[in-house]
Amino acid sequence: MPAFICSACGTQYPPSDASPGACLACTDERQFVPTSGQSWITLEGLRKAYSNKFRRLARGITTIETTPAFGIGQRAILAHTSSGNVLWDCIALIDDATVDLLNGMGGVSAIAISHPHYYTTREWSHALGGVPIYLHAADREWVMRADPAVQFWEGDTKTIGPNLTLIRLGGHFDGGTVLHWADWSEGRGVVLSGDILQVVPSGHVSFMWSYPNLIPLSAAKVERMAKILEPFAFDAVYGAFSGRNQIDANGKQVVAASVARYIARINET
Repeated sequence: MPAFICSACGTQYPPSDASPGACLACTDERQFVPTSGQSWITLEGLRKAYSNKFRRLARGITTIETTPAFGIGQRAILAHTSSGNVLWDCIALIDDATVDLLNGMGGVSAIAISHPHYYTTREWSHALGGVPIYLHAADREWVMRADPAVQFWEGDTKTIGPNLTLIRLGGHFDGGTVLHWADWSEGRGVVLSGDILQVVPSGHVSFMWSYPNLIPLSAAKVERMAKILEPFAFDAVYGAFSGRNQIDANGKQVVAASVARYIARINET
């Protein structure tokens, strides 16, 4: 039986004779059902119509994007660390060409995902040798396909390798997570932010409970996110979308200024 994938968001569901009646991720207020209605595809269908492209983003960081754009259109990021490559966030399409390229780059030692909109397909772990997939336990209910590779973690931080820390900030989702790579680029440090910290065109970051539906977060929640992130040093921030989602320098100062800017506006009377 095929495992259907939502064409709007890329979430894969358990194998079934017929496609699901609705996608739970899309009917949630943080996403949306397209006006054309819910539609579905299989991984086999994706492989026939789409491909992945690899691109160097920065030192030790490679992006993986599906072309033409599929679902939400996010990118995955491969972090080439001294303790092994980590795949940050995920896209729906995994094919032989992608696996060959990843193996040629040293393979993948772990997968970590920022929030449920990027959980996509479990086949990534299987194709890469059963590597662990780290998801925050607060978002357990959004895993549509259970798998032994999924490792739920709790609390606000989890170390997944030397100088590699998952940080649960919450916000967009209760388990919303960023990845801090402390010794990136000779110790400059980088945060891979998904859209938990959404890099915006002005070069700041911003915060939303629902991005497509423009539902903001409260000042208190953003203050809590900033407090959790404060102990970590970083110079760059790379988000989920190409062309508009990167801060190449002074990232920690930019995030602090962004928090202040956001709170000033959300509290304005």
